[in-house]
Amino acid sequence: MTLEQIFAWLPNYAKDLKSNLVSVLNQAELSPTQAWGSAVASALAARNSTLYRAIVMEACKHISQEALESAKAAGAIMDMNNIFYRFQHLAENERYNNIPARLRMNVLRTHGTDPKDFELWCIAVSAVNGSSRCISTHEKALLATGATEETIAACIRIASVIYATAAVLDAEVIN
Repeated sequence: MTLEQIFAWLPNYAKDLKSNLVSVLNQAELSPTQAWGSAVASALAARNSTLYRAIVMEACKHISQEALESAKAAGAIMDMNNIFYRFQHLAENERYNNIPARLRMNVLRTHGTDPKDFELWCIAVSAVNGSSRCISTHEKALLATGATEETIAACIRIASVIYATAAVLDAEVIN
């Protein structure tokens, strides 16, 4: 299913998602690579395979293969990290905060794309997964790269619309 087919299929109660997705993917605060990478990483985190495949297929028209693979890597690594660090944050036992993750995270250093872009994709996934510690960490890293709050908010708009679209597709059994 293509993104256009998904848009056409969306039930009337979710038609705002179509227009929102079109507009958030064209925000002035984000480059096409940042926007489409955020969409890919968020779609991976949102876990609807139909939407994920459609987003990846469309993203291939707008971003390099290297950026596409890096966005997927951000989605994968942050899905793992969000669970681990969210657990540390939510557990009442403070000892967990002193126990090392001991999880491979090499892609955080070897993704091969612009660090600001990768950080945006990481914060998008962290927002989808609701990991406050990861959101805070990646926000600080983004601000240190010169990203503005407006840029970060633009990225999170994409994550929110992708997540909502995936939820509708899941609820309506399109997968």
